[in-house]
Amino acid sequence: MMKKVRLFLLSALAAVLVGCGTTSTVPITGRKQTLMVSDQQVLSLSNQQYSEYMKTAKPSTNKANTEMVKRVGQRLANAVENYLRNNGLQNELQNYAWEFNLVQENQVNAFCMPGGKIVVYEGILPVTQDETSLAIVLGHEVAHAVAKHSAEQMSTQIKQQYGAQALSVLMQGAGVSSGLQSIAGTVFGLGAKGFSAKYSREHESEADHLGIIFAAMAGYDPQAAVSFWQRMSAATGGGSTSWLSTHPSDATRIKQLQGWMPEALKYYQPSGSSAKKSSAKKTTTKKANTTQKTIHIGSKK
Repeated sequence: MMKKVRLFLLSALAAVLVGCGTTSTVPITGRKQTLMVSDQQVLSLSNQQYSEYMKTAKPSTNKANTEMVKRVGQRLANAVENYLRNNGLQNELQNYAWEFNLVQENQVNAFCMPGGKIVVYEGILPVTQDETSLAIVLGHEVAHAVAKHSAEQMSTQIKQQYGAQALSVLMQGAGVSSGLQSIAGTVFGLGAKGFSAKYSREHESEADHLGIIFAAMAGYDPQAAVSFWQRMSAATGGGSTSWLSTHPSDATRIKQLQGWMPEALKYYQPSGSSAKKSSAKKTTTKKANTTQKTIHIGSKK
């Protein structure tokens, strides 16, 4: 009898938890997700932890690379915001206050906090090599924010770890309880050694998918993603210690990216006229020279 009562209570609790959540749809992929935390809660926690991280982080002293990160990042942010406006999602714009920072850290890494707080480690620049590949990296990070992966991971932990206690958390509206702070600390993973994302492989693949589309929307060739990940695989020995190692393996990622490429290319606007093509060639040459300079500066450090 007690077993039946316990089963009934667990079923009732599960129904309440699901009922308390809100259903959201990820842009472009159309995947449905149930979120147990509000945008306000997630952004409040994110801003707190991001502020704490930046107090100890060392901004890059390389002006050219810092400006490149900000330039590419803002171009992506503008493209994403235009997409949201044009698709009836303008209410989502209030959730973003974009920042793009390059910090002195040798790890091959980058991360994005909810709300669009993006940090790039200098250690990844020798692998990106140019602005287009940097856009692939930043597009992936922007995608985590747009798809609300952190909120989804927090929601999963609330349901898995806190059970009935989650109800009191949810009833505090935009307030930030100690329980929710603990969950956020696990999900965001900010610490003395940097950032360790707690995303699932499904989230990482979705960020890859959205990332190349966002890069294409911003005018960057999404096909650069394949060569970038080939370089990443060579640089890190197959992905075991690479940027966000909870990702699928590099081989799996490359295969997935190739599968999504026809879709991404629909968003990419290549040069149309011969004059524009000529201009594009000159730009490419200039970027190639900039790439060499960037790698040289990085190696001097």
